[in-house]
Amino acid sequence: MRTSQLTLHHVTKRYPGRTVLDQVSFSLKPGEKAGLIGDNGSGKSTLLRLIAGQERPDGGELTVTAGNGIGYLPQTIPLPPTATVQDAVDLALADLRALETELRRAERALGERPAPTSLAAYAVLLERYEARSGYDADHRVDLALHHLGLPALPRDRKLGTLSGGERSRLALAAVLAGRPELLLLDEPTNDLDDQAVQWLEAHLRAHRGTVLAVTHDRVFLERLATTVLEAEAGKVTRYGDGYAGYRTAKAAERRRRLQEYEEWRSELARNERQAAGHAVRLDGIPRKAPLANFGHGGFRARGRAHGAMARIRNARERVDRLTAYPVAPPPEPLSFTARMRTAGGGTDASAAQAPSVRLSRVRVGERLQLEALTLGPSGRLLVTGPNGAGKTTLLKLLAGEVRPDEGSVQVPGRVGHLRQDETPWPPDLTVAQAFALGRLGSADEHADALPALGLFRPAELRLRIGETSYGQRRRVDLARLVSEPADLLLLDEPTNHLSPALVEELEAGLADYPGAIVLVTHDRALRARFQGEHLEVREPARVPSG
Repeated sequence: MRTSQLTLHHVTKRYPGRTVLDQVSFSLKPGEKAGLIGDNGSGKSTLLRLIAGQERPDGGELTVTAGNGIGYLPQTIPLPPTATVQDAVDLALADLRALETELRRAERALGERPAPTSLAAYAVLLERYEARSGYDADHRVDLALHHLGLPALPRDRKLGTLSGGERSRLALAAVLAGRPELLLLDEPTNDLDDQAVQWLEAHLRAHRGTVLAVTHDRVFLERLATTVLEAEAGKVTRYGDGYAGYRTAKAAERRRRLQEYEEWRSELARNERQAAGHAVRLDGIPRKAPLANFGHGGFRARGRAHGAMARIRNARERVDRLTAYPVAPPPEPLSFTARMRTAGGGTDASAAQAPSVRLSRVRVGERLQLEALTLGPSGRLLVTGPNGAGKTTLLKLLAGEVRPDEGSVQVPGRVGHLRQDETPWPPDLTVAQAFALGRLGSADEHADALPALGLFRPAELRLRIGETSYGQRRRVDLARLVSEPADLLLLDEPTNHLSPALVEELEAGLADYPGAIVLVTHDRALRARFQGEHLEVREPARVPSG
C-alpha cells in the first residue's frame, strides 16, 4: 500500500501578533502535482518553509516522507551579493553534497576495515546517490541553465552582478538538477520567458516525485496542477480536478454560502417581523376585562392574550438563536477598484494626436539598441523578448532612470513606473505608512484612501513592512502607482505575486485607464488578451574586441 508522501495534521504557525496557519490539515500522494494559491500574506511561503524544514510549526504534526530528498526553491537566494554562482549551486544541492560526503566516508571506512555492516551501509548510500544521478548533478545544472536562458554562466561570477530574474533562474536550475523526490517551488515561473516556462512545465510533468508549487500563473496551473490547494484566512482547502475543477468548485461554493446567508437573513427578518407583529396585536387586547366580561368573553380575551404572548416568546427565542449563531456571507475577494487618471487633462484634438513617447536611434551600452519608437497619449505597447534583451532597460530609459549613450528620448507628461524589483521600504513602517511615505498631506489621509483601492484588507494596513510577504510589499508599490495621476504607466511584471482573481481585476482597471501604457510581462494569459502594439526587443549584437 502506498503511503502519503506529505501529511499535515492540525499544523499551526504563529508570528508575533498574528496566526498565519491555523489547524491546517491536508495530504499529498506520491507523484501528485499540486498548485498552492491564495492572496499574498495568506501563508503560502510559510507553508513551504515548514515542509522544507526551514521553520518549525507551533502546533500539530507534519510528516514528510521523501527518501530521495527535498528540493526547496525560495523566492530569493539567502546569500549575500558577494557570494558566487557556485555558492548558490552548492546551497541548492546541499543535501546531495552531504550524501556524497557520507558516501566517500563510507568508501574510506570500507577500505580500511571491511565488514558486512559497513558494506550494507555503503550499498544503501550508493543506491540513494545513484537514484538521484548524483554524479551528473553539476552537468544538469548547466543543462537547466541553458534551458532557462542562462547558458555558460561562470561559476565564479558574483551574485550581486546578476539581475533579480537571473538569480531566480539560477536557483531554479540548481534545485531541479538535484532530482529530489519532493519539489517545493515558490513562484517558479517568475522571470521566465515562454520557452523557459514550456521547458519547466514539461520537466515537472515528467518528474516522478511530488511537486508543490506556489504560483499565480494561471496557464501554469492549467497545464500542470492535478490538485489545487488554496490558503485563505489561516486555512488550506484542497480541490481536485486541476485548476478548472478549482474554479468550478469555488463558484459553486460561493453560490452555496450566499444562499445560506440569504436564508439566514430571511429567517431572521421573518421572526423579527413576527415578534413585532404579535406584540402590536397583544397591545390591542385589553389587559383587564370589565366585570361584565367575566363570562365566556373574559376567558376568550385572556386566551387570546396568552396565545399572543407564547408566539412572541417563540419568535424572540428564534431571533436570539439566529443572532447567536449567525451565518457569515462568503468573504469578498480583493478587488482592484482604483480609477487611474492622467495628470495632463488636455482634451483638444491636437493634444490627442500628439505622441506621448518618441525614441530615435537609442543605444544604452550593450543592454539596449532601438532604432525608433512612437506611442500616442492613449497608446498601448507590449514589450516582449528574451531575458536580458533590454526590456527592463527600456522602461528605465522611459522613466528617466538611465540615460542613452546615443539617440534621443522624448517622454512628455508625468510617468508612473512599477519596477520589477521591490522598493526597499524601512521594515518598521506599517503598510499604511509606507503607502503615505513622502507624499503631501497627512499620513492619516493617505491611510484612509488605501483600503478603497481594493489591494489590502483593513487588518493588513497595520502590519509592519518587516512582517509582510514579498507580494504584500509589491502591492504597496502598485497602490502608490495607481493612486497618483500619470500620463504614462511603465509596468514591469505587474502581475507578479497577485492572486489570479486580483490579476483579472487589474486587467480591467488598466483597460479603463485613459493614458499610455508600456507593459512588460511574462503572464501568458495577460499577453494573450492584450490589445495594442507589440515590440519585440533582442539583445544588441556584440562587437568583438581587438
